Amino acid sequence: MSNKTLKKLLDERARLLTELAGLPRMLHGSWVERFSVCSRAGCRCHQGDRHGPRHYLVVREGGRQRQKYIPNAHVAAAQAGLAEYHRAREIIDRITQINLILMKDGVYED
Repeated sequence: MSNKTLKKLLDERARLLTELAGLPRMLHGSWVERFSVCSRAGCRCHQGDRHGPRHYLVVREGGRQRQKYIPNAHVAAAQAGLAEYHRAREIIDRITQINLILMKDGVYED
């Protein structure tokens, strides 16, 4: 591997690690929107106009899935946190590719 290629890979990895540090609000989970029917007999929801949507983030806790209610005031922040998580996964995948290239060429650094 040429010095130019090595420098390019190391610079890209450093840039990605810096970007990863700038994702402090990431949320790992699945987004669920649910509509519901209430218990009031004459309510409009029984004719098909259901209440909602109510928003939930499905996360794993102790090996089990849990639904965490997200109030409407926090929906945008929660969705931004999910987007940060997806970007973090992309960054980690690319860093893995870079590190495998460096290992293969015997220039992997700690």
